[in-house]
Amino acid sequence: MKQEERLDFLVERFKADSDPYQDVEIPKDTVGKQRLLRSLMNIRMPMAVREDVLQVQDEYLAERAAARGIVQPSDIPVIRNGISVWQGDITRLAVDAIVNAANAQMLGCFVPMHNCIDNCIHTFAGVQLRAECDRQMKELRICYGKDYEQPTAVPMLTDAYNLPAKKVIHIVGPIVQGKVTPNLEKDLADCYRNTLDMCVDNTLTSVAFCCISTGVFRFPNKRAAEIAVHTVNSWMNKHEGMMKKVIFNVFKDDDRRIYEEILS
Repeated sequence: MKQEERLDFLVERFKADSDPYQDVEIPKDTVGKQRLLRSLMNIRMPMAVREDVLQVQDEYLAERAAARGIVQPSDIPVIRNGISVWQGDITRLAVDAIVNAANAQMLGCFVPMHNCIDNCIHTFAGVQLRAECDRQMKELRICYGKDYEQPTAVPMLTDAYNLPAKKVIHIVGPIVQGKVTPNLEKDLADCYRNTLDMCVDNTLTSVAFCCISTGVFRFPNKRAAEIAVHTVNSWMNKHEGMMKKVIFNVFKDDDRRIYEEILS
């Protein structure tokens, strides 16, 4: 099956899974069909999927990943103390783990084509990722009650499925609703510290952090970067040799400049 045939197949199958969109018109062009497929994947609830559909999805996403370009940790120069800064799409990184800025429901972003990192990671990992997150949350609700939500700074580890990375670490960052308080700063530092601890516990030696809690969670970018760099640098000094590389992944030029200035 060629890539265009896989795309057509998946659009039809995922459209059939979404009752409100079963009659949606399928675009004629490839980009339009890619956007529709992503949207259908974004809104799809965690549920069973046929093995033949999963196989085609995995083949389709593998080819998309190759076309977009896979970035190896060795391609990214170290600035100091095993720490790097890389500007680009975190879903291209072939590290042991990438960090997802998740929400407390832990199921990903359901907004079609939303450009948040949660949406991007779930899109290019495939529908298996949401299903695994759902399984883990159901198990946690058996222990802690039906209203359980993932607490701030408590990481969850999943497979990465069709991403170049081996694992995804999902973590809920603090939400700034007014001024930045010491408790919020501690919560953000705990996000980085607890993630690194999880990496060590699972023999993961390279990790790429997104900019946790900036954007819609409203943590000021510069202060968030200062906390991130200080926390990671302190952890690396205390755990010498346990992590080969820590990458701060940024998307915006301003964030790249902030991190490079702090690390210089």
